[in-house]
Amino acid sequence: MALLSSHKPTGKSAGKPAGKPAGKPIGAAPGKLPGLAMAAAGVGLAWSVHWLVPAVPMLTAAVVLGIAAAHLPVVRPRVRGLGKPGLTLAGKRLMRIGIVLLGLKLSLDDVLGLGWATVAMVLAVVAATFSGTLWLGRRLGLRGDQPLLIATGYSICGASAIGAVSEVSGSDEEDVATSVALVTLCGTLAIAVLPLLHHPLGLDDAQFGRWVGAGVHDVGQVVATAQTAGPAALGDAVLVKLMRVALLAPLVAAVAVSVRNRRRAAVAVEANDNATDEAGAVAGAAGTGEAGAAGGAPAQTAGKRPPLVPLFVLGFLAMVAVRTTGLVPGSALDVAQHAQELLLAAALFGLGSAVHLPTLTRTGGRVAALGLCSWVVIAGASYGGVLLTT
Repeated sequence: MALLSSHKPTGKSAGKPAGKPAGKPIGAAPGKLPGLAMAAAGVGLAWSVHWLVPAVPMLTAAVVLGIAAAHLPVVRPRVRGLGKPGLTLAGKRLMRIGIVLLGLKLSLDDVLGLGWATVAMVLAVVAATFSGTLWLGRRLGLRGDQPLLIATGYSICGASAIGAVSEVSGSDEEDVATSVALVTLCGTLAIAVLPLLHHPLGLDDAQFGRWVGAGVHDVGQVVATAQTAGPAALGDAVLVKLMRVALLAPLVAAVAVSVRNRRRAAVAVEANDNATDEAGAVAGAAGTGEAGAAGGAPAQTAGKRPPLVPLFVLGFLAMVAVRTTGLVPGSALDVAQHAQELLLAAALFGLGSAVHLPTLTRTGGRVAALGLCSWVVIAGASYGGVLLTT
């Protein structure tokens, strides 16, 4: 307050009436509407691509269009400038809402109808893929949370899982975008590659559907891949896939607990360091009258602790419970599915717009190697699991 009261206006500012608010400074952060409008336009383009080429899922097209928008000279300045706040909002808030609506696809009765052997198989495949990818990513020296996010995307449900885990881990936006791009690319390749292996691997239609459901990342990619073998394969593929989606909630909760523990440990270390510094300062200032100025400042916390179970995960579980009751009419489920796809497409367009390809190329070889190895792990583990349980 003393600094404010001692300030005296000079020059042109002296003639301005007191209390009149200053105008918005030049270069201040723009609002979110331009970026949200860009995300909406990106969703429209992604839908058009999917309509023209049904083999390309709308979510995949949204990511690719977001990356393209961030690098095309004509639109790049607007995407990285005026549109950035809104695109960031789309990549986070709209992602959460889409994940909540994703729960309406999952009924516990349908999952349990597949049998406990299939449930155990899915658990084993998810555990092997997650732990193997995480270990290899750290061995390869990937930056930040990339190993965690890529492991999550491959083992659970692609970009949706990456977005959910990044919310509680506080991951860097660029790590999120890179992980989404990699998982989306591999999932898209699966649409073309896996049907070619259907008969050479000796799988009947139901086995092929379960293999696809256990080994392909995004729900849309699972549908696009499994439908090549007919309705029986498609039904089993979607159910197995949704079993993996059900594991999203416990995984996010586990990550939240880990983050809380790390931050609690960081606070304890910082408090101990501050106490040691304060003791040294007091000892050094003894007899000089400076001890009072040496310490007394409380240790800073290492950031806000994330909730043990994030609100959007509770929303996801609530939607699963609602769907399990069987009280939701089919028309409402159809509306919710379309809304979920549009929201996730907008979120993925926003995440794609955060990708910076020159930066990605610096770790591109290691990221690609991790993606390829993880793809082999989940395809092999799910193939073995299907053979053992059918």
